[in-house]
Amino acid sequence: IVFGAIIGTFCAVGRNSGNRLIARACTLYVEAIRNTPLLVQIFLVYFGLASIGFKFSAFSVAATALAINVGAYTAEIMRAGFESIPTGQIEAAEGLALSRFQIYWHVILLPATEKVYPALTSQFVLLMLASSVTSQISAEELT
Repeated sequence: IVFGAIIGTFCAVGRNSGNRLIARACTLYVEAIRNTPLLVQIFLVYFGLASIGFKFSAFSVAATALAINVGAYTAEIMRAGFESIPTGQIEAAEGLALSRFQIYWHVILLPATEKVYPALTSQFVLLMLASSVTSQISAEELT
């Protein structure tokens, strides 16, 4: 949950950035992960990496795949939260000469997180339920 939330938040910030390359990369990541089933993602990481010579334990692959999966969903939830912040608040923060980091932290990130907290909580509960799929690669489920 923690790693997925970090991935998702950075990806949501990246999708709203002015850099087109970063925005496109984050969009590609979100769309690719959200449009493939979790089981396929787990199999691709577990068996795909093993076929090219990288062997990892089932638990580490399961944790990584779940973090990557929940990161994509968290990115969309956080992006919606960022878009819910009125532009007038951001302009007021710029008028007060706040730094870009201060604007993101105090004016955008914290209020957006408060607005999307129910959706994030629901997504994290769904992650716990989806952990049972990891039994397909012999990893213990979290529930």
